[in-house]
Amino acid sequence: MTATADKDAPVFCTVEFVLGSCIEKEPPFKRPPFAPGLHIVQNGPPGTFVTFADGRRVPLPTDQIVSSEDGAGAARVGFGGMRFEGIEGGLLTFRRVRDLLAEHELSPERGRRMTLKPEMVAAVFMEGRLSWGRPVSGLSGVEDGT
Repeated sequence: MTATADKDAPVFCTVEFVLGSCIEKEPPFKRPPFAPGLHIVQNGPPGTFVTFADGRRVPLPTDQIVSSEDGAGAARVGFGGMRFEGIEGGLLTFRRVRDLLAEHELSPERGRRMTLKPEMVAAVFMEGRLSWGRPVSGLSGVEDGT
């Protein structure tokens, strides 16, 4: 089981992945003492992924994750500065609306948009309310608007 509450920012958007998914984190990156000013490329270490039962791995914007858990049989990730925009080109689309870390701690190449295939996701919640999909039974602890 993986569970985190990495940052102090409130959860703005929660993605509940399908049953059989789990969270995978790469070990933290240690900068060499002779290169403390090197910029982090991509989302920055440690890398965070959701792994599915069929072996597929999907990277997530690590700097946006404020909570994560997968103890109920499906990965559930809370993002502090991502907003669900809907479906664009057949993909669930999320946009970065605010950064949670100081500019110097972020990769200059960080993504502004995250897309996920709908078949990977059970439900999306914005500020605790169901925005898309059907939550995995017993996993959701947020309002579903019903």
